[in-house]
Amino acid sequence: MPTRHLSKDYPWVSSPPIISAPMSGFAGPALAYAVYKAGGIGFLGGLPDIEALRTALQNVTELVTGTRAPKPGHTLPIGLGALLFAQRLEDVVGLIAEFRPVAVWLFAAYESADFARWAEEIRKVSANTKIWIQIGSVRGAVQLAQSCKPDVLVLQGADAGGHGGEKGAGIISLIPETLLALQRLRLSGNMSIVAAGGIADGSGVAAALTLGADGIVMGTRFLAAEETTVHPLYRTAILETEDGGQTTVRAKLFDELAGPNIWPKAFDGRALIAQSYKDHIEGISIDEIRNFHAEAKRTDHLGFDQENRRAAIWAGTGVGLVREKAPAAEILTEVREAAKVALKRALSNLE
Repeated sequence: MPTRHLSKDYPWVSSPPIISAPMSGFAGPALAYAVYKAGGIGFLGGLPDIEALRTALQNVTELVTGTRAPKPGHTLPIGLGALLFAQRLEDVVGLIAEFRPVAVWLFAAYESADFARWAEEIRKVSANTKIWIQIGSVRGAVQLAQSCKPDVLVLQGADAGGHGGEKGAGIISLIPETLLALQRLRLSGNMSIVAAGGIADGSGVAAALTLGADGIVMGTRFLAAEETTVHPLYRTAILETEDGGQTTVRAKLFDELAGPNIWPKAFDGRALIAQSYKDHIEGISIDEIRNFHAEAKRTDHLGFDQENRRAAIWAGTGVGLVREKAPAAEILTEVREAAKVALKRALSNLE
């Protein structure tokens, strides 16, 4: 199946291509820039506050070019996440026209048609900005390939931390079945496929590559990066958690803690199992759970402390592989080298 090598659109990228997920509230200018400098593809997280998003774009532009103002005709080598249900199209398109990010990652639309509308408007104002779309189903991937012709499809498996489709499969079946469906319908073209969900080390990267992915997304692993914007106790929780298949869970509850859930109904999120979720399982009312959560958020630990962990701590099932805090560049180097070792080991078993 012919695909477009990511290095053609992102010439600074080292192999294998590693992408930092546009984690809203976590993936700020420092992380996106550090990943870019280390030969990866760095994304800013999508923010509903358009002025905060403008400031983030100004800050990362300054890191790249030395000035906060975009250079005429210059494509910013940083990607931008977009939460379609939570942002206004005209606001985001205005920023894209001004800063011209190299890619925009579209996610979480109320309707599938919204993706096509956003992609069309983005292409009108910034022809060099590549369209990435995140989806977690074979049918959804085919529909988006037909309606939007994205440059990159981000196939998110059910092991992913944070938000995704309530129904889903792991990447071990999602990627090859999607590739077969696209090939059968002759929809592959120059579109790239990247894998997301549960990948936190080199062996996971190697596995995704053998499944047919052109690049690999990591989110939970980058929560341990020094450049990530994250509360110290949140990071401590990530580093101390093991056995992610048992210690994390997908639930809509996490989006109900601060008030009514505003996410589209087909979505939920994976986070660490903490007291709020345990209370929910025991039948405690959502009003009581919200009151406990609000009390915890008013403390210095913001509900992330192990003694009274009430806030959502988003993490994928690969969280047990995240053991140390490190600069993003070291994470990328370690993961790349481990992936090469894993691939060589796998090949040796075929001899």
